[in-house]
Amino acid sequence: MTLRLFLVRHGETAWSLSGQHSGRADIPLTENGEHEARQLGDRIRSFTFSHVMTSPLQRAQRTCELAGLPRPAEIESDLMEWDNGDYESRTHQEIVATHPGWNLFRDGCPNGEMPEQISARADRLIHRLIELDGDIALFSHSHFGRVLAARWIGLSAKHAQQFLLNTASLSILGYEHDRPDQPAIALWNSAPLERFGGGTL
Repeated sequence: MTLRLFLVRHGETAWSLSGQHSGRADIPLTENGEHEARQLGDRIRSFTFSHVMTSPLQRAQRTCELAGLPRPAEIESDLMEWDNGDYESRTHQEIVATHPGWNLFRDGCPNGEMPEQISARADRLIHRLIELDGDIALFSHSHFGRVLAARWIGLSAKHAQQFLLNTASLSILGYEHDRPDQPAIALWNSAPLERFGGGTL
């Protein structure tokens, strides 16, 4: 079976609403975030996953649980969010007020992870995943998920800035023509259109 990675960002949290950077802070889903996770489950429940992996943070684990997949999830620490260090809980506007021009994907976080570190973490996870087969569900986070996708197709961490991820969105990483030497993004940031300011689909 050809490997496909079903990458899921966790559902809504209070900090995803406020725009606060939530890296290692273990915050819960909102009520709407739990609703999003159940909706996501309706979309992916028909797939048979050879592995289900989740970040150890509760917002990812709870999203996985509410999605209702039959296979027990494996806790995978490399799926954790970017360590924001000194910038944890701060908004982008608050950070650039004191550090003009700051860019997470280029500059990283003081006392947290730098781009080369999160890139190495993504590469380490990919190296293990490509030894597996079939459809694999990965429940993770926005910034790490974006870096994972960039590294999957051979781009640097700084290019992950261009890969936006909505809460409880589904993305699929796979291969062109089922060839392992041609990694590709088959689906990206798939979520109900209402989350983009449009109607439902």
